[in-house]
Amino acid sequence: MSKKTDAFYFEKFSEFAEYACKAASQLEDILTNYTPEYSAEKVNVMHEIEHSADIRKYEMTEALLRAFITPIEREDIMSIGKNIDNVTDAVEDTALRIYMYNVKKIRPEAIDFSRLVIRCCETLKGAIDEFQDFKKSKTLKEKLLEIERMEKEGDMLFIESMRALHTTESDPREIMIWSDIFNYFERCMDSCEHTAGTIETVIIKNT
Repeated sequence: MSKKTDAFYFEKFSEFAEYACKAASQLEDILTNYTPEYSAEKVNVMHEIEHSADIRKYEMTEALLRAFITPIEREDIMSIGKNIDNVTDAVEDTALRIYMYNVKKIRPEAIDFSRLVIRCCETLKGAIDEFQDFKKSKTLKEKLLEIERMEKEGDMLFIESMRALHTTESDPREIMIWSDIFNYFERCMDSCEHTAGTIETVIIKNT
């Protein structure tokens, strides 16, 4: 798997993961420096990140259609690429909810969630960087396990965030808005875990 012709796909995976990290960083920036106007500006930046990721995925798909031999099965290449892209999409969707609902004030739990999403995306990027040499890597397995642990941390944060919402907020509209936003934060974590699980399955198939 170390041949230059094989490296192309793994390099693309790393590019996709970098876009997910950029999107997560933008989301945290929106929340920590929040005004409705700033949110509108940054949503456009977020869309550019997501669009760039889609272009890179298209380039990979085009190369895959022309390829005679691939380092792992074509279906697995497409699945991993799609799953990483789903992480970026989930992060963008979370930012869009904040923008669409014209949120007036950011709840502290949302900032905690955004920082967890950053950690998870960065760990996923580290795992993907190791993926090309999965038979020799000494850190890949631990990174995949760490993503699973962070997803569970996200589950607990979701529960505590929802409890805090329902015990401190009486406005039904605010409860509806933030319930939806917290659900989208959980989707970000689930997308990271699903990608890690897909990578683990591919490793097992090729070992």
